[in-house]
Amino acid sequence: MNALLFTCLLVPWLVAASARRFDQESQLIMGSVPGKDLSGYFIDHLKSRRARRALPLADEPDDSPVEAGGDTSDLPTCLLCVCLTGSVYCEEVSPDMTSVPSLPKETAYLYARFNKIKKIRAKDFSDIVTLKRIDLTGNLISEIEEGAFSKLTMLEELSLAENSLVKLPMLPTKLISFNANHNHLKTKGVKANIFKKMTKLVNLYLADNEMEAVPHIPDSVRTLHLQNNNITEVNVNTFCKSNDTYYLRPSLNEVRMDGNPVVLSKNPDSFTCMKVLPVGRYR
Repeated sequence: MNALLFTCLLVPWLVAASARRFDQESQLIMGSVPGKDLSGYFIDHLKSRRARRALPLADEPDDSPVEAGGDTSDLPTCLLCVCLTGSVYCEEVSPDMTSVPSLPKETAYLYARFNKIKKIRAKDFSDIVTLKRIDLTGNLISEIEEGAFSKLTMLEELSLAENSLVKLPMLPTKLISFNANHNHLKTKGVKANIFKKMTKLVNLYLADNEMEAVPHIPDSVRTLHLQNNNITEVNVNTFCKSNDTYYLRPSLNEVRMDGNPVVLSKNPDSFTCMKVLPVGRYR
């Protein structure tokens, strides 16, 4: 009897509770709350979620292109150039590269050809003592500060070809190859002893300049290009030694002096120490 009475009371209570819950949930349905339109709320909420999805993450890099004519000094070198292990390639960089870029500490080889670099400062390479090769061919370099290469004790190859240089700074003594073809170098801009201490120099290229005389050439040089200058004279001390008749230059196997005003046949004693005659004008 008690169980029957309890059941009769419980069932109506459960039915009433379910009805109230259904009524509350129905108010969450769009437009179901009397006197209120919730459609605007749901639309705004959806737009807000889409907007948040469209925003980039805070730590995502900005890959937007640099405007033409921008300043490359504000950008990391390895974003402008190709950086491989020990090598940096900065060739024909856009926007224009007008100065030597900052280099990773371990850089051994720098190729910055065909840009618009105008000047080499003393500090440009002061911290990169690991450099073995620098190629700055085809820039607009007209000035190199004294001491720009003084700390590069490991530098073996240096190319400054196709620039606008009128003089050279002191160069590293361990150079094996030096190229300054196609500049505006004159004899007064090239110190007489600039190559004297380079006992490892093998290739020396000074063609297509405005030099009036041949500088001191180390005994180690094998290839010497002096064509298309303004050289007007050679003598016995240009390549040989007047006070040493036994002196020989067995290493020097290619000398180009064509395109100069000098008539080489007028000074036959100037080449007695050489195993090959220079290419040039003989009459």
